[in-house]
Amino acid sequence: MARVSLKSVKKAYGKTVVIHDLNLAIEDGELIVIVGPSGCGKSTLLRMIAGLETITDGTVSIADKVVNKLEPRQRDIAMVFQNYALYPHMTVFANMAYSLKIAGMSKQEIEKRIEKTARLLELEPFLKRKPRQLSGGQRQRVAMGRAIVRNPAVFLFDEPLSNLDARLRVQMRMEIKTLQRKLGATLLYVTHDQVEAMTLADRMVVMKDGVVEQVGAPLEVYQNPATTFVAGFIGSPPMNFFAMKEEKSSAASFVGIRPEHLQFCPLGTGVCDAEIAFFEELGAETLAHLISSGQEKFILRLESGHTAPQLGEQVGLTSSAQHRFYFDRQGRRVSSHEASS
Repeated sequence: MARVSLKSVKKAYGKTVVIHDLNLAIEDGELIVIVGPSGCGKSTLLRMIAGLETITDGTVSIADKVVNKLEPRQRDIAMVFQNYALYPHMTVFANMAYSLKIAGMSKQEIEKRIEKTARLLELEPFLKRKPRQLSGGQRQRVAMGRAIVRNPAVFLFDEPLSNLDARLRVQMRMEIKTLQRKLGATLLYVTHDQVEAMTLADRMVVMKDGVVEQVGAPLEVYQNPATTFVAGFIGSPPMNFFAMKEEKSSAASFVGIRPEHLQFCPLGTGVCDAEIAFFEELGAETLAHLISSGQEKFILRLESGHTAPQLGEQVGLTSSAQHRFYFDRQGRRVSSHEASS
């Protein structure tokens, strides 16, 4: 496996810049998840690493070797796509063997690699089947197996679970994480799903409009968001934001409180007053949805068996001081000391 380094990487289509001066170092054996909304540049970034997109400026290095001018097949990477990209007329075995045959590998070595990988992915009973005879999860495992048999320096996964149902996505996330640990693989994984990012990543890269907003371990990013975008994007339900009263001495314009830390309080005593619009009963927990007089929407999380005000009732909303996040007018995080100074 190998390190991946991106230094001052930029991508532009004419005058339109889609990746802005991006710097990132990925360690050998690390699972990095690049997460962000549609159009933020995450798949373009992955394709530049793969060599499927040219870079406008900067350098991409794999195993300490600059690969800017190398073709995809020369970069020692393997990519797993959202649509599986399996050959429908070939068996599972043939799909997994194809790239190895093209590389001139011996029949004996091909069979050895496929046997080992099929055992790892529990695909042994399906090696003689065609893709149409497989479930979505099995097809995805075949796509992963086709990448694994090549024994690349780096794996690149581009939204590989988007076509699966919710239950199967959870199962496949666990399988990918377990597999990555067994292989000790360097893996870059792109997704728009923040839950997927939180559960898979050693470190996550949160992107917006071609810019890296924050890099860090999932809990670090969740507990210490650097911007209002990160605070609102990472976490489900998202963080609530309340406008602070304008004060010349205050550096903060917004206070953020996560739904699990928001509490009811008497009217006029908290950060905001709002009306309870409806309750979302989820079994182990309940989400109270509220609307302020200014039509701002907030969510408060309650544990099962809660005692709460009634629908339509006006309530105050507050939290303890340690559970408040402060942000300036540009959406950047400021300390509680700066906010009160």
